[in-house]
Amino acid sequence: MPESARFSDREYVYNMVAISPYFCKMEWIYSIDTIKTTAKNFWQTARESRVFAFHGPMGAGKTTFIHAICEELGIKDVVGSPTFSIINEYRYIKDGRSVPLYHMDLYRLRDEEEAERAGVEDALYSDHICLVEWPEKAPGIFPEQTMHVFIELLDTNTRRLRIGNN
Repeated sequence: MPESARFSDREYVYNMVAISPYFCKMEWIYSIDTIKTTAKNFWQTARESRVFAFHGPMGAGKTTFIHAICEELGIKDVVGSPTFSIINEYRYIKDGRSVPLYHMDLYRLRDEEEAERAGVEDALYSDHICLVEWPEKAPGIFPEQTMHVFIELLDTNTRRLRIGNN
């Protein structure tokens, strides 16, 4: 007998939500006009996490959404894509002191070994916030508690953002 047959429909759905590592917990539809509100809502939902892996195709708006998160945190630095530097460090005030936030773009990396040599793993396990674009390039180095964020293009002006589990 299949495992799902042992549960009522309600129990089965509950178990899929509560247990499945692939079930998405939250979803937002947004545009550039609503990105700041979405970033605020996202951060209120996800603020306990430290490492965020942003998935999406080229041009989906990963860097733009990360910029909105940084604005929400009060970061005054210029936030740009770290495509060539691999890691950008920004600072924000938390509990009255300046702390780092790491923004990483792994697009140009070949594998986990190259990511380790670039210092990505050190940042990921630093206990500071890490916002990572193109995590697919080095999937084996991410902490187990990484929050996976998926950005999907719905049309030229609209995006869907989903939070998933590792």
